[in-house]
Amino acid sequence: MDDHDDQPAPDPTMTRIVNAVQLGRSGQQALARDTLTALWDEIGVDGDAFHRCTLAHYLADLQESTEAELSWDERALAAVADLTDERAQQYHHSMQVQGFLPSLHLNLADDHRRLGNTALAREHLALAERFVGRLPDDPYGEMIRAGIRNATEALEQD
Repeated sequence: MDDHDDQPAPDPTMTRIVNAVQLGRSGQQALARDTLTALWDEIGVDGDAFHRCTLAHYLADLQESTEAELSWDERALAAVADLTDERAQQYHHSMQVQGFLPSLHLNLADDHRRLGNTALAREHLALAERFVGRLPDDPYGEMIRAGIRNATEALEQD
């Protein structure tokens, strides 16, 4: 088997996270939120940083308030500080931790903008822009670049 195919290495915890995310995308947000919250408790605050970052990132999107979303986005960013490229590449060979930063900071910028924390929103947006060169040149990278442009425009209108 080729070590550099596009299939993630088997990771039962990531499978559980992906399955829960799919529940949320299918309209079952409460079940997805409950499933991911229980998994967060199982992983623990000192558990695998890749799992914590991924889970918190997706769990933020399932929250019912911007304050709760901010809390989970902050946990995702905190977890990435403990994450290494080597660990991320155990899941997929192309992953680099700095490639996570534009999205994480974009989410925090949007949270802070919606909460009226304009200065913090601008700080996180500047950090997202700082790391934008680490994004792949693919649909995901373009989605994050477009999000940064949209967030910049929204801040300019506030």
